[in-house]
Amino acid sequence: MNWNGEGLDLDAYLARIGFTGDLKPDRETLRELHRAHVASIPFENLEIMLGRPVDLDLAALQAKLVRQRRGGYCFEQNLLFAAVLERIGFSVKGLGARVRVGAATSIRPVTHMLTQVTVADGETFLCDVGFGNQGLREPLPLRDGVEMRQGQWTFGLVSEGEGVPEGEGVRVLRSLRPGGWEELYGFGPQECHPIDYVVMNHYTSTHPRSPFTHRPVVKRAADDALRSLVGRRFSIERPDGTRDEREVKEGELIALLADEFGIELSDEDAARLIRVHASGA
Repeated sequence: MNWNGEGLDLDAYLARIGFTGDLKPDRETLRELHRAHVASIPFENLEIMLGRPVDLDLAALQAKLVRQRRGGYCFEQNLLFAAVLERIGFSVKGLGARVRVGAATSIRPVTHMLTQVTVADGETFLCDVGFGNQGLREPLPLRDGVEMRQGQWTFGLVSEGEGVPEGEGVRVLRSLRPGGWEELYGFGPQECHPIDYVVMNHYTSTHPRSPFTHRPVVKRAADDALRSLVGRRFSIERPDGTRDEREVKEGELIALLADEFGIELSDEDAARLIRVHASGA
């Protein structure tokens, strides 16, 4: 097993995401697991803000995301999900992507984890439970030109370059916004292994140019809205493009994390995060 599924406390994970259905390596089980995970486990980078390393060991992921009921960012979420899928009997291939949201003309490094999952009948899907910016709610068939409505959001997959055989070039995941298609990230077919994500994670959690080393980033996706805390700004964005935004006042951060994102911190961590937030992160 590549993803350490044999070391997973599957019952605890299923209870964490509220899943009570049958466990089969088929498309319906994959869809329901993906949706339940995204709805239950928020995206967050608070370990970095608390001055701790982001540990990708499966035991650490289960302790944090499952037992402590915290969230995590792409490597944490997708590595945990890969272990779950492997344990159930799905075939899981790791992939890496270059994030394009907010990018101008410069090429960003490969710093995002996603997975290619094959179900029992041989169909393949793009699965990603760890992309905070308008990410997938459920698996997307891994076919060029596919478009799929998920709740009130629509996603699509296109290939770049002419004359490149399907599946061999760069594919781009897109989200349909009121102004048209927005590119989320581009990825190729090259397989990534767990050790590759350790290297990516080191850059993402420590490099001064990483978007996650300077301010809290917390997101929670639902069918009707995307809730975000970035630095001191809390926002609720809807599929129609409308957006409510406000500054988080001093003293309300911990309650906001609990009420809007389901994240409850220990007293020690809460006090430390308040100090970091007050310092201007």
